[in-house]
Amino acid sequence: MNVSYKEAIEQGVDSQVDKPDYQTVIIGAGIAGMASGIKLINENMTDFIILERAGSVGGTWRDNRYPGIAVDITSFTYSFSFEQNPNWSRVFAPGVDLHNYTKRIAAKYGLYPYFKFNIDVIRAVFNNEKNLWKLELSDGSTMTARFIISATGGLISPKDPDIPGLRSFKGEMVHTGKWDDSLDLEGKRVAIIGTGATAVQVIPAIADKVAHLDVYQRTPIWVLKKPDREIPPFIKSLFRNVPLLQRSTRIVTDVISESIMVVAGIYYKQVPWLVEWAEKAGVSNMEEQLPDRKDLWEALTPKYGFSCKRPTFSNVYFSTLGSDHVELVTNPIEKIQEDGIVTKDGTLRPIDILILATGYAVFEKGNIPSYELLGRNGQDIGDFWEKERYQAYEGVSAPNYPNFFTILGPYTFIGTSYFKTVEGNTTHAVRCIKEARDRKATCVEVKQGVHDAYFADIQKRQQNTIFLNHNCGLANSYYFDKHGDAPMLRPSTSLESLWRAKHFSLDNYRYTR
Repeated sequence: MNVSYKEAIEQGVDSQVDKPDYQTVIIGAGIAGMASGIKLINENMTDFIILERAGSVGGTWRDNRYPGIAVDITSFTYSFSFEQNPNWSRVFAPGVDLHNYTKRIAAKYGLYPYFKFNIDVIRAVFNNEKNLWKLELSDGSTMTARFIISATGGLISPKDPDIPGLRSFKGEMVHTGKWDDSLDLEGKRVAIIGTGATAVQVIPAIADKVAHLDVYQRTPIWVLKKPDREIPPFIKSLFRNVPLLQRSTRIVTDVISESIMVVAGIYYKQVPWLVEWAEKAGVSNMEEQLPDRKDLWEALTPKYGFSCKRPTFSNVYFSTLGSDHVELVTNPIEKIQEDGIVTKDGTLRPIDILILATGYAVFEKGNIPSYELLGRNGQDIGDFWEKERYQAYEGVSAPNYPNFFTILGPYTFIGTSYFKTVEGNTTHAVRCIKEARDRKATCVEVKQGVHDAYFADIQKRQQNTIFLNHNCGLANSYYFDKHGDAPMLRPSTSLESLWRAKHFSLDNYRYTR
């Protein structure tokens, strides 16, 4: 919805407000929100608050509790560089480890006094006269801020499939993003829709409990071997007493993860052999787990290139699909009825429980950001991106939305680790806010020409990626948006991204008072 600035004033922006309630409002108490708070504290800019719609910290790792949940890269890489954890239980840590890690970070860095829980941001409107944001909150109150750091993350809006009759099902139904801990799967006939990275974790974790499991696959996924194991106590002790050892381990896992998850995809034209190697490794992993089920090989082999959608790791996913009480269903779903699922060939498969592993709304209006944000011109940023394509300077800021910085913006996610994305973009945002303080400015806005040149460079770089070169149209990937762009991943290495966050010219922004 577009409204004029005058209309925005009439809807509640008080032009007489000179001093904001808080200098900075951070929206979200997950990994990104906590990193933003830590950065501000380190710069002695403590006039901030962190708003969180839930009742505790942790974000994705608080909300996701489905069976088998774990990180899909090594724990040594998936953590803050400044806060290594010597106590991971496994090389690929389970979700509970990550949630505990976020709680420990919040306590260690003194963030709890800054949190305000159970408050959702509904709308934010920019006041051109006073260079302030006014936030409308879910409890009916309002709040003003000079700056907003949007740290709401990407995987926060579970997406149900568009299948006729979904709501007519009379049994128990749950989305993996809203898992019900009381759900009893023992001895039940269960169906799971989806075979993405989440399903790869869920399926082996529940298969031994259920009487029968139907797995409905629309698009197969690339799955590599998972070099996972429990971390023994003596290794944890070494990490605690010799921090250099854990930092060295992180460097090794960083290089491996970067090669598989980033370089192979974004430099596809330069190093196609990396993708070819990964695809062969994926096929080999499947064949080794299913030596006696060649009838499944064709259905489980993706027709799109490795990295067109998020690949994953598992040593038991394929072998689970080969179990006698598990059926892989590739015939498209016709409808869901009260007692089961009907496929287009007319087959009805009765079930007691339906699990939706159908992912999230990512780069869609209403998710990034998860609230209405009216900028200088009265246009909602979601409408701007929907009409003009997703774009933001360094993935952090856009013209006409001054004093606003988003941690997960277009073309910003570093495929190896969300923590790296967060560290880079919080550095970018806090550098701008600090510069405004030093210049005694009340408004920071990226220059239009700088923004446009950056977006043009992004589109040029995209030409080298796998997204435009290897049958990615068959991937059904959340990497892509309605425009056919792939704004999820940043087409650069993590080293380049982090370097630019620390060294971009601060004069790329306009500072006014």
